[in-house]
Formats: sequence, structure tokens, C-alpha cells
Amino acid sequence: MTTSPQNPAPFPPGEQGELLQALAEQRELLLITVRGIGDAQAAERTTVSELTLGGILTHLVRGERVWMQIMVKGDGELPEGMLDLEQYRMAEGETLAGLVQQYERVAQATEAAVAALPDLDRSVPLPRTPWSPPKTVHWSARRILLHLIRETAQHAGHADIIRETLDGANSTAQR
Repeated sequence: MTTSPQNPAPFPPGEQGELLQALAEQRELLLITVRGIGDAQAAERTTVSELTLGGILTHLVRGERVWMQIMVKGDGELPEGMLDLEQYRMAEGETLAGLVQQYERVAQATEAAVAALPDLDRSVPLPRTPWSPPKTVHWSARRILLHLIRETAQHAGHADIIRETLDGANSTAQR
């Protein structure tokens, strides 16, 4: 069984554990970018993009919850909040510490949901969205996990740029 520094509990053996480990590593890189900053900095725009460090965390928390709902329920229904554009913003009154705690909780829930699957071949219909094709598309649990890894890695890169613009720190050089 494998473990991550963020989550000392062992991951399941095999493919599920390997993919969960890869996701945990991307989460760790993202969390390095918010180390040592305050709430105001987490909410600060530093580029022409609307993205902020807090907004990225908010989005990843929401996204991971939504994708686990899609995978576990498997009913093809659109989870509440999936299309909410406010998921990219740190809400008034939210704290960075609170967002990090939510992210850690959603990580634990994802790991438990994936560990409970007999394998990653479970196929579920994706909910209809404005950008989806007219026919129903199915993804395996494997594909959903790969999507979460890609999404987390993409946003970890965004976070690195935002943090570097904010104060010169990034995931490899903290100030």
C-alpha cells in the first residue's frame, strides 16, 4: 500500500492506489502555493485572469465533490452547483484555512469512494451540460479519476503563476 505525506493512510493496492497517489501528489503541489499567505492574498487577483488562489481551491473542492457524486450515484443527473460560476471565487467571509480544510475533507471522501469500488471499470452516464454532445456519454471511474488528476494539475499550474505574481514564491521556491 502507498501513502502520501498529506494522507498517511495507505492507498489501496494496484491501479486505484496508483491513481489516488497521483492525485494526492497534485493536491500537494497545489497546497504548496497557498502556504504562508493570508486570506486577503488568497482572494487577490494578480493577473488579467479572474482566478485567485482561493478561487482555485473553491473550484477544486466543488469539482471533486461533483465528480464523486457523478461516479458514486451513476444516475446521469446534473449535481447541484456543477454549473455555478461562483465556484471560481473565494466567497466573502471564507478563509483560506477553511478552504484548505474543505479540500482535505473532499480528498478523504474521494479516496474512500474510490477505495470502495471493486475496480475502476464502473461506467456512469455523464450529466447533460451546455457543452456536452447530444447523445449520452459514459465515463469509467478510471476516466473520472484521470480527469480529476488533469484538472488538479492544470490548476496547480495556474496557482503557481498566481503565487509567483503575488510575491515571487511558487511551488518550488517559497519566500
